[in-house]
Amino acid sequence: MSISKTVFKLNTGAEIPALGLGTWQSGPGEVTRAVYHALKVGYRHIDAAQCYGNEAEVGEGIKRALSENLVKRSEIFVTTKLWCTYHTRVEEALNTSLSKLGLDYVDLYLMHWPLAMNPEGNHDLFPKLADGSRDIVHSHSHVTTWKNLEDVAARFPEKVKAIGVSNYSKRYLEELLPQAKVVPAVNQIENHPALPQQEIVDLCKEKGILITAYSPLGSTGSPLFTAEPIVEVAKRKGVPPAIVLLSWHLARGSSVLAKSVTPSRIEENMNLVKLDQEDLDLIAKYSDDLVANKKWQRYVYPPFGVDFGFPDKS
Repeated sequence: MSISKTVFKLNTGAEIPALGLGTWQSGPGEVTRAVYHALKVGYRHIDAAQCYGNEAEVGEGIKRALSENLVKRSEIFVTTKLWCTYHTRVEEALNTSLSKLGLDYVDLYLMHWPLAMNPEGNHDLFPKLADGSRDIVHSHSHVTTWKNLEDVAARFPEKVKAIGVSNYSKRYLEELLPQAKVVPAVNQIENHPALPQQEIVDLCKEKGILITAYSPLGSTGSPLFTAEPIVEVAKRKGVPPAIVLLSWHLARGSSVLAKSVTPSRIEENMNLVKLDQEDLDLIAKYSDDLVANKKWQRYVYPPFGVDFGFPDKS
């Protein structure tokens, strides 16, 4: 079996494909074609979110693949996310996402960020105060939001198969778990060798929470593509650095989201390779050195003005 077909078992017993298609920052008109092509060539994990503004296009891509009998709905793992302005309106948000996706259920529903923004602010998704800062509801706890997610998942098991979190640090997860009835199935975080976040990866592993990595390549023009250990492993394996960066997550026991709207790149990202211990040790030393010297790089950190407990932002 190709390594790109690897699956991981969630704490719910369900299986999640290790490689998924990310859809964040994909332009209007591109997402439907990307999702359709990904499903056509073998992807079975599609990641979406309420705030990306493209759930309808994601749904159209899935619908097209289903209509051509390229895949069955039961074979696709679909994730979407609860946005910050809907922390007190989880059922409404879920139903809206399902309607836009054109689906009866999602396989995974995540709390996108552990903070609430004003649901009655000056924008449905991105409300701001007069000074331009985000309109945050500081009195609302992420634990309360999680309890809302637990309640909706319990009442509508036919609509949501699993719930999880996103952008959770060790500190936030340690605040949540003692008060949770349901252990999150997944924690989706920015993760790559320049931001290994080993402390949260280790805690999630201990608690049976799967890590899903987003922005696994860093960013456009990321120095990871030319980092000496990544290049060395890439040459050894005969693959581009991007494939090493994607494959690194599977070796760590994490699922990973590869974002592209280009058909050839979508296909190329499936060419994952098995990294051996020598490869992993080389990359680990690079990561450890960055962390020790506090030269880690986080590329996704919205200006919420909130300390989420990430070591690189403390």
